[in-house]
Amino acid sequence: MSFVIFTDLDGTLLDHASYSYAPAKPALALLHKLDIPLILASSKTAFEIAPLREELGFAHCPAIVENGAGLLPAGAEPESLAGAESDYQRIRAILDQMPADLRRHFTGFGDWSIEEIAAQTGLPQQNAALAARRLFSEPGLFTGNADEKRLFEDHIEKQGLKARQGGRYFTLSFGATKADQMQGILKERSAATTSIISIALGDAANDIEMLETADYGVIINNPAGKPLSPLKGEQNGHILRTEEPGPIGWNRAILDHIGRLQPV
Repeated sequence: MSFVIFTDLDGTLLDHASYSYAPAKPALALLHKLDIPLILASSKTAFEIAPLREELGFAHCPAIVENGAGLLPAGAEPESLAGAESDYQRIRAILDQMPADLRRHFTGFGDWSIEEIAAQTGLPQQNAALAARRLFSEPGLFTGNADEKRLFEDHIEKQGLKARQGGRYFTLSFGATKADQMQGILKERSAATTSIISIALGDAANDIEMLETADYGVIINNPAGKPLSPLKGEQNGHILRTEEPGPIGWNRAILDHIGRLQPV
């Protein structure tokens, strides 16, 4: 039996306010001790995730970036993904060719300066610069009404794009999700081992598909966010909720699941 852990970052492994993972260090140490891979899965870009992946000691694991729109392979540096024309460049080209009456309703990261991204996101400018280095998706704000949004979505879908409204941003991509990337990683790993147990942890709506796809899901309490509605899998115990928030809840959930499924 082997485990693979998939985790969201902000509000899950990282504290919502301080972005610290310190309370999760006992569980992280256990993952290292048992050689259990930790797959980071976030809306962050590859350039944002790579330093954290290295700091946590899981650079040998792939990372799911930009909410599943892309994958940073194990051991790879973000620069290695930026050689050919990226999905992001294709998205920006579609926006550039869009009729003005539709385009005027959408403002994305590519339309903002680093200072404006920092103001919009609350990130320090250094972090905002990394968030701007996109390869797979374009988050932004849509200011039109419901009918205008429908027309916008109809137009981009003809170009192969999908739009997803998150808690803050309206994000354009070619459609892959965290769950899609998770299934690909598990399929690849299943070729090397016959028994894999996947555990996914998250706190927000964009984690739902990942939580429901895993063998076991953990909804991390996030007092700063809107509680998730009941998910399929909660009634039979395959999805649990933590009482403790952020990395404190994450730590307990990992220790409890590993201890229960594989006593150490």
